[in-house]
Amino acid sequence: MTDLASARPAGLPQPRSYEGVNWIGVKTLYLREVRRFWKVGAQTVAAPVVTTLLYMLVFVVALQGARPPLHGTPFAEFVAPGLIMMAILNNAFANASSSLIQAKIMGTSTDFLTPPLSPLELTIGFSLGAATRGIAVGLVTAVCVLPFAKLGVANVAAILWFSLTASLMMGMLGVFAGLWAEKFDQLAAVQNFLIMPMTFLSGTFYLVDNLPEPFATISHFNPIFYMIDGFRYGFIGHAEGDVWIGVAMSAVLTLILSWACWRVFKSGWRLKS
Repeated sequence: MTDLASARPAGLPQPRSYEGVNWIGVKTLYLREVRRFWKVGAQTVAAPVVTTLLYMLVFVVALQGARPPLHGTPFAEFVAPGLIMMAILNNAFANASSSLIQAKIMGTSTDFLTPPLSPLELTIGFSLGAATRGIAVGLVTAVCVLPFAKLGVANVAAILWFSLTASLMMGMLGVFAGLWAEKFDQLAAVQNFLIMPMTFLSGTFYLVDNLPEPFATISHFNPIFYMIDGFRYGFIGHAEGDVWIGVAMSAVLTLILSWACWRVFKSGWRLKS
């Protein structure tokens, strides 16, 4: 009897059997995500910056002199870091979520399911791609708001930590939203009814301690409040909440979301079923 194993044609693709991380695959997926949003930079980078400048125009320029300093910080310098962080959060979420839902609807998810990429490598590629878009938009936004707000730097470590963890967290939330949604309407609902309210109600334009109870207390359980508050602390040197609570919360949430993303990619939820 012919040995079927020995008769197998050479060159057929075999299951992944090597150890370690497929760094070439991770790099390729990451570059795919970066080039995907950079190719339409007018929509993914320029448009969010214009939106932020409109907020600055309405809340700072039009109301110049009408808003008193907050904790001794001029209103423009108080608002600007919050708007930059909002741009980082929204764009990191949008990058991962739009990438995955487009892949599902257009049937191109095989582009990253067929290559020998493990669930961990998929998590790294999508989250880093989302973080890159968020931070890129944040950098451009920061440069564009400088004519309206004289931003200083009080703590570089806080700026770097909260911008990085916030973009990674929102990127991984975008992974969940992109996998869960079956059409663009559902994805828009998540962004409009969950992400946007959480960012606006986290002290971007005001002090949360000035809110009436129980809203002031509830705001302190909003993780985005600590992202914006810690990021603003890096510029003005003052925080409403405890910065170390924000550091610990962001670290724990990043680890939990990383594990959860690994699990959903491993199970193939909404991708292979």
